[in-house]
Amino acid sequence: MKRIVLFLITNLAVMLVLSASMNILGVGRYLTSQGLDLTQLLIFSAIVGFTGSFISLLLSKTMAKHSVGAHVIDPQAPRNADEAWLVDTVHQLADRAGIGRPDVAIYDGEPNAFATGAFKNDALVAVSTGLLHGMTEEEVTAVLGHEVAHIANGDMVTLTLIQGVVNTFVIFLARIVGYFVDRVLLKNERGFGVGYYAAVFACELIFGILASIIVAWFSRQREYRADAGSAQLLGARQPMINALARLGGMHSGDLPKNIEAAGISGGKAVSALLASHPPIPARIAALQNATVR
Repeated sequence: MKRIVLFLITNLAVMLVLSASMNILGVGRYLTSQGLDLTQLLIFSAIVGFTGSFISLLLSKTMAKHSVGAHVIDPQAPRNADEAWLVDTVHQLADRAGIGRPDVAIYDGEPNAFATGAFKNDALVAVSTGLLHGMTEEEVTAVLGHEVAHIANGDMVTLTLIQGVVNTFVIFLARIVGYFVDRVLLKNERGFGVGYYAAVFACELIFGILASIIVAWFSRQREYRADAGSAQLLGARQPMINALARLGGMHSGDLPKNIEAAGISGGKAVSALLASHPPIPARIAALQNATVR
């Protein structure tokens, strides 16, 4: 129920921001007596395409904590030795990576961990109790290094920008196709007809799947980079290789969709093309060939 409420609140916020943006900029009127105004359509598409992505990014820390029920550890008053070790380890890794010390959280669940946040110096690293107690200290450190590398690489912002770009082109191209179907094929000459809306709906579904494949490919590439980043931070690749091998033998916990791509392990995908994470053997193979300085 909590996830549904958070989802509805986020979407309401998106709609309010979109409405305000349209009123201020006067965009959205891309159909003129001469046909489509492509400039206005592109502006409209970019506002719709990027707004949701950026709102999700800005709310990512809050959404993530509430989605998994994470407890943010007070660095000045950890509740036990595990929390003290977690905070100290993440902060040491952040110092090595040259970023601000992120908030550190722990949550009850099967093995997984994730990093999120809109800014390198104001991020969140969260670890499940299943991962914390199911791996050795060295392996957990490697996983934490992976998450800190995500932050240092700016992966959350990069993926948001990519998502915004592909969203923009999905909206833009779908409406061009819809206009063509409505005016050229169905010969409608007044406003937008049924053909336009049907074609836009169908194209957004098709183009949306293609866009998801592109975003998923970028997500998989950043996982390879974060694995290598962990090896760089620890000065050796073997701890991360061991952590991945251990993770491959575990039933990793699924994360909510809004933070799934940020986890050390991704959820199930309909196709490998839509997977946010590469297969564990592929990640290990890539790491074995990585150069560690």
